This record gives sequence, structure tokens and C-alpha cells, in this order.
Amino acid sequence: LVIDAYFSASKIRWILENVPDARARARDGELLFGNVDTWLIWRLTNGAVHVTDYSNASRTMLMDLGSGEWDQELLDTFGVPRAVLPKIVPSSFVVGVTAAEHLGVEIPIAGIAGDQQAALFGQACFRPGLSKNTYGTGCFALMHTGGRRPVSKNKLLATRAASTGGGAEFAVEGSVFIAGAAIQWLRDKLGIIASAAESGELAASVKDTGGVYFVPAFVGLGAPHWDSNARGMLTGLTAATGRAEIARAALEGIAYQTRELVEAMEADSGEMLKELRVDGGAAASDFLMQFQADILGKKIVRPADSETTALGAAYLAGLAVGFFKGLAEVEQFWRAEKIYEPVMGAGRREELYGGWKKAVARCRFQT
Repeated sequence: LVIDAYFSASKIRWILENVPDARARARDGELLFGNVDTWLIWRLTNGAVHVTDYSNASRTMLMDLGSGEWDQELLDTFGVPRAVLPKIVPSSFVVGVTAAEHLGVEIPIAGIAGDQQAALFGQACFRPGLSKNTYGTGCFALMHTGGRRPVSKNKLLATRAASTGGGAEFAVEGSVFIAGAAIQWLRDKLGIIASAAESGELAASVKDTGGVYFVPAFVGLGAPHWDSNARGMLTGLTAATGRAEIARAALEGIAYQTRELVEAMEADSGEMLKELRVDGGAAASDFLMQFQADILGKKIVRPADSETTALGAAYLAGLAVGFFKGLAEVEQFWRAEKIYEPVMGAGRREELYGGWKKAVARCRFQT
């Protein structure tokens, strides 16, 4: 992983060093660590089960990606005692049952996956080269790489993919910190739109942004830049700039950031994407999805079932308990709701993207 406070290891170390008696309590077995998945399972089982899965453990900066075990060198580096860490299990695996008092009956807990890995599974991206992008508060693009562990040269993140435990499977991931949150900012801070849906209507009311670019680096830039010092910027403003141009620039900024991720994934994998499967709240925007297809020059496919993270978790659990017979059965459930084909000319596409790269450079230069 890129060394960043985005991940768990530095947070654990900070707690152990700054919370009174934390290190002694951890050493004595009185403190346990876990991400949200671990905490939920702990609570649902009344403390009987302390586990996480490979995909969540991939984001702690403490797991050996190849072996799927906690790495002693990393534990020593960060000063994290092994005793505080949960057991790592496959994403599709019966780890225990809920205590009857919570839901009235004991129910197997059988599907565990990180948010984006669950969405990759829910999009039926089980084979190398299949990719998805989730448009939420941020943007998260993942490409399945099969049994080949990716080593990124473009500042993407290697991860274990959610799988059924038949062998290690991997993915490469790119994270954009601010995507849909930029639209919320237009609504809540600037007040230029009344709802997120209005942004697409407003953007479509003008033929272009008039040269305006919006780089939403409110908390720095994620992949492939990983620049925590960068800050947001609106460039190209003139007296002719209005609400519509700014709203359009915000939506286009999401698509430009996604293109950066896709280009990095293609460079790392050596494979060219034929299509990008999409999900998340902002994927409902026809304007954004069409512009995304145009700026990528690739087909965008929106599934009929957009809640792919929940679907992925359900598929993993269903496979673990035998409700589904195998991946082939699950794959049949996936179907496209709408396909967006690129219609923008290559010259215009590269001209717009070139302007974006200049705006990003200015955004980073100011720090």
C-alpha cells in the first residue's frame, strides 16, 4: 500500500502511543482491533467471534497480500501486537451465528467483504480484466486480476479480491476521495442547486463549461497522485461563468478523475478495458455516464440492480451456505439496464482531458 493515514496501521499505532494505558491493555489482551466488519460480527455474536476477511485485511497495511497472514515485519514496524488482531478468513465462509437475542433466531454469518470488493463481486467481475467503478461520496475503480498479484507502478493499490476461498484472487484499485461529495458541496455550501439530481439538468443546459475546470481536492488527491497537500480549485472562470457551467465542471471532474484511474489500471495490467461497469448513487446521472463514456472513449454499462455492494455481500453469503450452486449461477443474475456508447470525437476528448491535467497541475503546484 501507499504509506498514508488512510489505512489502519498508523491509526492503531497512534492509539497505542497516545491513549493512556492502551499499549499495556493491548499487551494484556484487554484491547482488540477491527474494522467495521469485525466490530459488527463481534457484536452480533456477543463477543464469540473476532474475525475479518482478506479484502478488509488488505486495507490495514498489516497483512502480507500473498500469504493472507498478518506480516510480522509490518507488525514490528508499526508496533502493533499480534494479539489485538482478528483472525483472517475467506470472504465467503461461515464464521459463526448471530446470538438469537438480536434477531430472534441464530443466523449464519457467512459473507464478509470490504465495500468496494463486495461491489466488484456484485457486478459479477469474477475474471481477470473485468472492472467496475462505484460513484459514491468518492469514486472507487477496481479491476480483477485473477490469481496474479498486481504490483502497481502507477500508485494504485493491490488488494485481495472477495472470493469463495478456492485460492487467492486479487484486484487493483484506484480511489478518488471526492466525487459525489463535490455535488453535495454545490448544494450545501454554495447553494447553486437544490438537489443532486438538479446538477445533471443544469449541466445539460449548456453546451460546455466555457473552459472551467473544477478539481475537488478538498482532502487532497487520491490515486494516482496521492497528494494529501493538494487543495480544491476552480479554474477558467470568466464573467460569463454561471451556475450551469460550475455544475457541469463538477460532474465532468468526476469523469476526468475516473479516466486517470482507468489509464493507471490499464498501464498496470497491460489490458485495455472494453467496458466499465458502474454503480453507486451518481451512476444514476445520465449526463455524467454519457460524459464518462465520451471522455474514456469506452462503453459504460449500468446494471439493472445498482446496489451492487449489498448484492456482493449476499452472493458471498449465499455461496457459503449452499444457497447458490456456484459462480456460474450468480453470474446469470447480472444484467445491464443501460449502455452508454462514446460519441465525442477523439480530438475533442483529448483537448478536454489536456485542460484537466493542466488544472490538476495548478492545484498541486499551489502547495
